[in-house]
Amino acid sequence: MNSVHTDIQTGSPVLPPDEYKIMVLLVDDQAMVGEAIRRALASEAHIDFHFCTRAEEALAVAEKTHPTVILQDLVMPGVDGMTLVRQYRASAVLANVPIIVLSSKDDATVKRDAFAGGANDYMVKLPDVIELVARIRYHSRSYINLLQRDAAYRALRESQQQLQKTNFELQRLTNTDGLTGIANRRYFDDYLGAEWRRARRDDLYLSLLLIDVDFFKLYNDSYGHVAGDAVLKQVAQTLDDSILRPADLSARFGGEEFAMILPRTDLDGARAIGQKICHLIEATAIPHERSTVSQFLTVSVGAASVVPGHEQDLGALVEMADRRLYLAKQAGRNQVVWEDAPEAS
Repeated sequence: MNSVHTDIQTGSPVLPPDEYKIMVLLVDDQAMVGEAIRRALASEAHIDFHFCTRAEEALAVAEKTHPTVILQDLVMPGVDGMTLVRQYRASAVLANVPIIVLSSKDDATVKRDAFAGGANDYMVKLPDVIELVARIRYHSRSYINLLQRDAAYRALRESQQQLQKTNFELQRLTNTDGLTGIANRRYFDDYLGAEWRRARRDDLYLSLLLIDVDFFKLYNDSYGHVAGDAVLKQVAQTLDDSILRPADLSARFGGEEFAMILPRTDLDGARAIGQKICHLIEATAIPHERSTVSQFLTVSVGAASVVPGHEQDLGALVEMADRRLYLAKQAGRNQVVWEDAPEAS
């Protein structure tokens, strides 16, 4: 006889892990939060993740994705989080979906209002990964137990699976560089714009590294384009492996140029990371017989950092990093430049 496990909290039968899939929808305008939670859930085999940054699209996205739990930021531009919670509760599709409210502060009055407005739970972001996963699993399983009583549950699961496949492929095509597998220029632009707005709002440093493979055309001429593509993949993998914080992002900027976005990082920190990248790339020991700076493949790096002003344009940060990348190549390559050249007297 097969044993039946029950959920301690509800007393209802619980499906084994391979019989259900948790779908998490995060509604938050901060790219950093989305990336951090995506990474926190990436290793959870039975948890799917979807991210919505625009409050005005949240209800439609939620009704389309059929989440088993919604993580809802309280403060969003355009429509506040509690208004969205009430909209979810008024939807026939979402009325019973558990909602975990995310707030930047642990305030009793805010908690009271959140629960009164229809939230099931409350967490201060960014939450501890173990606690976050536990709460997601608890609320999702309770909701799934409710769904099992409905004859449409199987059809819903099939719809979720197909939607997840479609969503995953769409995100891959939209956000990922086809050759290197890291973020593409489009996602880089979106992510940098979101981090720029956050840094300006919170008066924080934002740093950018622009990275160029030294003498890449000569490498292609010597070893061929297939080998050149392999080098770009290796550089991209090295950059991605060097990331230690969830908010940092590596991307292919174009051609043999790469970029790294470093939120909450000042110029000294950006310079140190740039120097680390130079050492890591040369340490891969990829032969480059036509390089004049090393027997191995190397990169040049331009580093820039600002606390964005309200009248300052995002392009200024990119131009600063690009200008310093040019100086790094002019100065002999295989190095980081983090200051502009002094003006001639």
